[in-house]
Amino acid sequence: MNRFSMARLLAIVKKEFIQIRRDRLTFAMLVGVPLLQLMLFGYAINGDPKRLPTVVVTHEQSTFARSVVQSLINTGYFDVISTSVGDREADELLALGQVQFAVTIPADFSRKILRGERPQLLVEADATDPAATGNAIAAIQFLVDGMLRHDLKGVTGGVNRGEAPVDLIIHRRYNPEGLSQYNVVPGLMGVILTMTMIMSTALGLTREAERGTMENLLATPVRPLEVMVGKIVPYILMGLASMVLILVAARWLFDVPFVGGLWLLAGVVFIFIATNLVVGITISSVARNQMQALQMTFFFFLPSMLLSGFMFPFRGMPQWAQAIGEILPLTHFMRVSRGVMLKGNNLLEVWPNLWPLLLFMVLVMGIGLKRFRRTLD
Repeated sequence: MNRFSMARLLAIVKKEFIQIRRDRLTFAMLVGVPLLQLMLFGYAINGDPKRLPTVVVTHEQSTFARSVVQSLINTGYFDVISTSVGDREADELLALGQVQFAVTIPADFSRKILRGERPQLLVEADATDPAATGNAIAAIQFLVDGMLRHDLKGVTGGVNRGEAPVDLIIHRRYNPEGLSQYNVVPGLMGVILTMTMIMSTALGLTREAERGTMENLLATPVRPLEVMVGKIVPYILMGLASMVLILVAARWLFDVPFVGGLWLLAGVVFIFIATNLVVGITISSVARNQMQALQMTFFFFLPSMLLSGFMFPFRGMPQWAQAIGEILPLTHFMRVSRGVMLKGNNLLEVWPNLWPLLLFMVLVMGIGLKRFRRTLD
C-alpha cells in the first residue's frame, strides 16, 4: 500500500480533469488570460506612436508654409487634421486633449526665410504623456530643417547657409520638463482605485455567499437595489480616503502640480469609485467562489491597465484596441484626472470623458441588479 501506484496517480489526474471540465468559468479564465495577454502585448502595445493628431495655424499661404505641413506628414508621426484653425482654437484643442500637437507658422515666415532672418516656428505639444511626444519632436527637428533647405536651393541658387533656416521653438505644454511622474501619478490614482474597489467588492460579496451570511439578507425585507447601495457606500468612503492620500503624496512627495478644482476632481472620483464598485458587485453575482471572483477581476483589470493609456501611449495602439479602450472607465478617468490636475480643465471640458463614465455605470448597474436579484431569489 505504501508503494507508489501509477494507477492511483492516473485516477487522481483524471479526477482533476473532470473537476476542471465542470468548472467552466475557471477553465475559460485559464485559457483566456494567456490569450488576452498575447493579443494585447503582441498587437495592441506600441511605444512609438505614429499619426498623432496635429493642427497647423498658418498665418500665411506660401510655398514654405506648405513645405512645413508636408514635412510634418512625411515623418509619419503627425496626422495634420486641419490647417485652418486659429490660435485660440488650437489652444482649446490642446487643452481638451483632442490634438497632440499645434504648429504655428507666422505671417512673415517666407520673407524672413529669404532674408536669412530665421523666423520662429512654434511647435506646441500636449506633453502630459512624454512618451507619446518624444520621438515626434525629435523627428520634426530634422525633417523641417531639411525640407526648407531643399526649397531654398531653388531660390538662392544652391547657396549653402551655415545655420538652420528657421528657429524651431518647442513648447511642451503642461509638462515642460517632461517628468514622467506628472503623467504617472494622476493615472496611478485610477489604477489603484480600479484594482482595490473591484477586488474588495467582488471578493467581499462572494465570501459572504460562500459562508452563507448572504442568506440572512433573504430573511429581511430588503430590495436588491438597497443591498447593492448598502454594500457600495462603505467602499466609496474608503475610496475617497485613498484619493486624499494619493493627492497628498502627489503634491508633497512627487511635486505634481494641481491646477484645476479639487471639488471637480473629487466629484469625478466619486463617480469612478461607484462605477468600479458596480463592476465588482456584478462580478460577485456571476462568480461562484472567491477564486473565480479574483480571476474575473484580473480579467477586467489587465486590459484596463494596458489599453487605457496608463502604461503605453493611447494613440500608439491600433484602432481596434483604442475602441476597446474607449469602453473602459479607467481610460476616461485618467484623461479627466490629468486634465484637471495638469491643465486646469473645468466641468465643460471634462464632460466628453465624464458622460461615458456615467453611461458605463448605469449599464453595468442594470446588469448587476438583474443578476443580483436572481442571486437573492
